[in-house]
Amino acid sequence: MRRALGVLAALALLGGVTYALVPDPGPDPVRKPLLTVTGLIGSEKRAFFEDAEVKKELAEQGLAVRADSTGSWTMSEQARKSQGDLDFAFPASTAPAREIQQNWGQQDSPLVAFYSPMVVLTHAPVAEVLRRKGLAAQDDSSGVWTFKMDAYVAALKQNTKWQDLTTPQDPADLFGPLFITSTDPETSSSGALYVALLAYILNDHQVVSDDAGVDASRQVLRQAIAVQGGQKSSSDEPFRDFTAGVGNPLVFGYESQVASLAAQGQPTGDWVVMYPDPTVYSDHTIVARDDKGRKLASALLDDERLRDLETKFGFRPQANPDALNDRLKGARQPVFARNLAAAKVKQWTVPSLPVLVKLTAAAKGSTK
Repeated sequence: MRRALGVLAALALLGGVTYALVPDPGPDPVRKPLLTVTGLIGSEKRAFFEDAEVKKELAEQGLAVRADSTGSWTMSEQARKSQGDLDFAFPASTAPAREIQQNWGQQDSPLVAFYSPMVVLTHAPVAEVLRRKGLAAQDDSSGVWTFKMDAYVAALKQNTKWQDLTTPQDPADLFGPLFITSTDPETSSSGALYVALLAYILNDHQVVSDDAGVDASRQVLRQAIAVQGGQKSSSDEPFRDFTAGVGNPLVFGYESQVASLAAQGQPTGDWVVMYPDPTVYSDHTIVARDDKGRKLASALLDDERLRDLETKFGFRPQANPDALNDRLKGARQPVFARNLAAAKVKQWTVPSLPVLVKLTAAAKGSTK
């Protein structure tokens, strides 16, 4: 039997159709032909598509997803160079999705299947230091933490060091310059959103829309990126460092990265999720290149079971934003906001793609 299954698998790969063995009321399993959908995904969605329950539900929809994970900005370039071998691309924000859409000549609006607020991750003792110095706050009733972006930008301008904030009673490993770790803004969506958020503060709380706004932000953006040293190209790498207890104590990432652990009952220790104020969502946006891609997009948005599984991995389904809160009801730590309005944080709009490209280039040291 095992040998026969191996032969079937080999034939399926050669034929471009994936076959799955599914339960049947009879004594023998039957083969159900699946439509193989090939694409690119952001690294933060890799665990979702590798999950056995997700694969099973997709199979119920007649789909088998074959995807490579990469940084969202790198994805745009890969999608541009593809020779029609991709059915979809699924970056972590709308800006690269729109660029992919243009490169593919697609007219339909890209679909936001689910989303995740951006957060600053840290540990409880660090959060207490920040609260004491006015860089963070915790709501008395909900327990939700916010990170004060205006105070942080002011600290960047003053070259603030952890030694300026701490006392002998605080953790001894808090030393050196105060900064947030982000991903490389030229390759990763979360890094680009971090740069755009800083630029919004530096541009007098206005979305940067011209070269004057880029130039006004340039110096501090460059400082915020340069102080980090080498940056990772995708969001799962700095998050893995954080979970291992190494690296910088402040990490800019997706709420979903922590919510997925809490939703699955995994320990998170003394982690604190802080919502930047102001902040922005990461819209996980799927661009369908053909009918196969569109079928996958529709399933992710409309299938109730898939929406529930999206919350298992910490995402907030576009069609049912409260679904994540329902799953996290039993989780005690860390505290998650029911929504950004409940967290009492302001939201802002991401700049246009051409401006965002200029901001990321400025942050990386370009003088143009």
